[in-house]
Amino acid sequence: MAVADSEDRAPEIPQPAPEPQAAPPPAKRPLWMWIAIAVIAAIVLYLAIPRVLVAAKTISTDDAYVNGHVTFVAPRVPGMVKHVLVDDNNRVHKGDILLQLDKEPYEVQVAIAEAAVGVARSDLVAAQAKDQSLAGLARSQRYDLSRAIEDLKNQVAELHASVAALQAANATVVKTKADYDRARQLLETQVISREEFDRFQENYSIAEAQQDKARQDVYRIRAALGLPPPAKGEDLASVPPDLDQNFSAVKAAQSRLQQTAAQLGVTTSFQQSPDQMIADFYKRDPKGNLDAIYAQLIKAAPDVMQAGAKLTQAQANLRQAQLNLSYCDVIAEIDGVVTRRNVNPGNEVIAGQDLMAIRSLTDIWVDANFKETQLRRLRIGQPVDLEVDMYGRHKHFKGRISGFTMGTGSTLALLPAENATGNFVKVVQRLPVRIDLINYNPDVDPLFIGLSVEPHVYFDEKPSGPNAGKMLQAPIAGMVEDATPNPQ
Repeated sequence: MAVADSEDRAPEIPQPAPEPQAAPPPAKRPLWMWIAIAVIAAIVLYLAIPRVLVAAKTISTDDAYVNGHVTFVAPRVPGMVKHVLVDDNNRVHKGDILLQLDKEPYEVQVAIAEAAVGVARSDLVAAQAKDQSLAGLARSQRYDLSRAIEDLKNQVAELHASVAALQAANATVVKTKADYDRARQLLETQVISREEFDRFQENYSIAEAQQDKARQDVYRIRAALGLPPPAKGEDLASVPPDLDQNFSAVKAAQSRLQQTAAQLGVTTSFQQSPDQMIADFYKRDPKGNLDAIYAQLIKAAPDVMQAGAKLTQAQANLRQAQLNLSYCDVIAEIDGVVTRRNVNPGNEVIAGQDLMAIRSLTDIWVDANFKETQLRRLRIGQPVDLEVDMYGRHKHFKGRISGFTMGTGSTLALLPAENATGNFVKVVQRLPVRIDLINYNPDVDPLFIGLSVEPHVYFDEKPSGPNAGKMLQAPIAGMVEDATPNPQ
């Protein structure tokens, strides 16, 4: 049925395609749009061109941050904390008191040390007085030694006089004996009277008596001089040439002087003669001034030296006690800001215990980790423009490269990489470069430790400052020598 209907239907005649209609003309953009596009393009060029120019003549990295030293505050003496005068984030200046320890125990130590100094000073005065007395005794004993030598010389002179008197007495005896012998012959021939003979006999006896007296005087003086009995035919006036140096009285005076001098710190040999001892004594002063010599002996005497040493020790102990007392005031050693305070009043602290830290506001720098492929054109002294995220891109700080760390970050890490295992994959390393700030004022725009920084190093500009243009800093000794002015 359906087939029959399809056969009875007439075939369709194709209709011609309609003619395409003409496209409407494009609408014109308004003028304000073109102006906006031009302004946007100008702004893009204005912002992009400087960055392109800066990028062309600088080397930069985004792996950089602010770094600085930290000073840990610790007491130098143990004690109980009495007052804590600062808290975290407080700004302090060098010399400000941060906290105070209990001073009473250290004040007691100062009082004890002061008393010890007084005792030591009194001991020194007593020692000086004692040695002054010894010096006076030594002066007297030196005079005794000189007098003993002079007395000996007088005895020797007296011996010579007695020998001369003995010789005169011997001559008188010879003459009176001859007169006596002649008178006896004349008496036998009765030429002279008995009375005249008795007179000659008397003269002869007197001469013998005077001779015996002169001989006894010589023997007495020789015995006093410690000389042995003379041998037959020996000259009674002869004495040893060094008798004045070995005589018992002289030696006794010398021994007393040596004993006193030893207490003054002057030691001499027992073999030294008195003359040598006195000569050496005078040599202690170029001009031979006795007062200067004794003053020198008193000053260098063992008692005075020992008392002076004890006084010095007592004064040092007093100074140490005073220092310990001053250490009860724990002060700030640098200008900065207090951080990490962990102490409170009443705490017992020991010497060297960390109580807080002070971060410096001025002693800071930037550590920039440049890739090793960027180091080719970097040198010490090159100027750096620093952008800190904290202040946005409108704030720039000036700096200069001051040095390169002697090792990459991977080698300075706590667990450095081990490349000898066979699993090595080359990775571009980074080297910390230190950048010092120039004309930095923390009171205006402070920088805090750890802030991110984007440094731009101007490698085409001329380096300046110390070690400009070098990779390594000069040795410190060489820098000191260069800083020393030429005496010429």
